[in-house]
Amino acid sequence: MRPTGNLFSSLASRAVHAAWGRAQYFGAVTASRPGPYAFRALGTGSRLAFPQATVFGTPWIEIGDHCIIGQEVTLTAGMMPGLDLGDDTVLTLGNGVVVGRGSHLVADTSVTLGDDVFCGPYVYITSTNHSYDDPGEPVGRQWPRTAPVEIGPGSWLGAGAVVLPGARLGRNVVVAAGSVVRGEVPDHAVVAGAPARVVRRWDTDQGWQPPLRTPPPQPLPEGVTAGELRALAASRRAPAGTPESEDDGRTVPAFGTEREAP
Repeated sequence: MRPTGNLFSSLASRAVHAAWGRAQYFGAVTASRPGPYAFRALGTGSRLAFPQATVFGTPWIEIGDHCIIGQEVTLTAGMMPGLDLGDDTVLTLGNGVVVGRGSHLVADTSVTLGDDVFCGPYVYITSTNHSYDDPGEPVGRQWPRTAPVEIGPGSWLGAGAVVLPGARLGRNVVVAAGSVVRGEVPDHAVVAGAPARVVRRWDTDQGWQPPLRTPPPQPLPEGVTAGELRALAASRRAPAGTPESEDDGRTVPAFGTEREAP
């Protein structure tokens, strides 16, 4: 028989997790449930996971359709809450943007993420940086520098990437994890390092230069069912000669091949 203390602990654990699940559901921010925030725009199907981190300046923040904002993400427009930032949008997220958990988007002047930009966890994007012109004054007390930031559509920023003021990333740019980006990055480039530099680019005549080291992944054939995928996985795990490894009369599609009719 289970001791009373263990039973109470188990019940308490279940209750806490159930309460947290309800908090995550009701605390998420959507167009129909904006919570305490008055975004300039919050598109259809977009969701800010709960809990949110620091969020202010929402009248100058536009979020497009079908965006996913992870837990503990900071979204700010302006240096502090309560400022009048004028008529223009300051922080813009296009349609289909994904921002990973713990990321920070800090916009004191224009910061724009194009459609389908994907950010891994703990990405930091800012339009403001400390200055250190005066050697006799603490750096944190000197007036900061600001410059607009633009991240082109289709780009992917790896975990822990930092994008500094004035950065302009082109279309479908890949930023390696932990990179620090400033300045201009051309379309279809891969950048890495601190400071980041271009390590690979797409050439219309020669393809990727230098060439990719691994073949591209093959998408699933259209119309594949979950049952067929489970059967394929089981057949690959099973030793040769076992029933699971033999054809059961169904055609299980191989990746990169045409699916035969059932």
